[in-house]
Amino acid sequence: MQDVYEQFKEVILAVLPLAAVIIILQYTVIGLPPELFFRFIAGVVMVGLGLFLFLVGVHIGLLPIGEMIGSALPKTNKIWLILLTGFILGVVVTIAEPDVRVLSSQVDDVSGGEIANLTLVYSVALGVGFFVMMAMVRTVFNIPLKYLLVGGYTAVGILAFFTPPTFLPISFDAGGVTTGPMTVPFILALGVGVASVLRGKSSSSEGFGLVALASIGPILAVMVLGVIYG
Repeated sequence: MQDVYEQFKEVILAVLPLAAVIIILQYTVIGLPPELFFRFIAGVVMVGLGLFLFLVGVHIGLLPIGEMIGSALPKTNKIWLILLTGFILGVVVTIAEPDVRVLSSQVDDVSGGEIANLTLVYSVALGVGFFVMMAMVRTVFNIPLKYLLVGGYTAVGILAFFTPPTFLPISFDAGGVTTGPMTVPFILALGVGVASVLRGKSSSSEGFGLVALASIGPILAVMVLGVIYG
């Protein structure tokens, strides 16, 4: 019950400032039509309710199952299974990410359907999956995070010279939207679970850094997509 109350408080603190600013602007500067303003109020209420239910679901479902899967995988002593599971989970959790859906629909509209909605979603998902797998490689073989980050962003810098200008901003936006409310909790829990078994509870912090790595994948994937479309 205490956890539910904490989630409710978090949602109120997150949504209320935005609503307050819009209400102040409504009566001082903007002056939206009453119908549109009431739609905004209704939208805020529904967003708050949906976010509350989502956060409760994350804490009672996604986080525990992610950490349990991460803890169970190393006990199989099959490195290929750990890597494959990391890749698959990275792909499917990204496909379910609301932020990715929003970006892909916007890009679809702006490009007039040239960059199809699902094409971008699956490209971003494959990029995330590959780098979640690389994060598992880092944990299994105890590779310093900085080497993978430097290598990944070096590849981004090189590929940027060959990427059409229209795809360059989309690629970095794609890297940002993968750090959304669906992907981050699950991937972090998975990483902490794997690291806690392989490195011990005292080194479970090694499970962090997955999100930093995962965000490189979509950037590279969309850049490659741009080279293909270009």
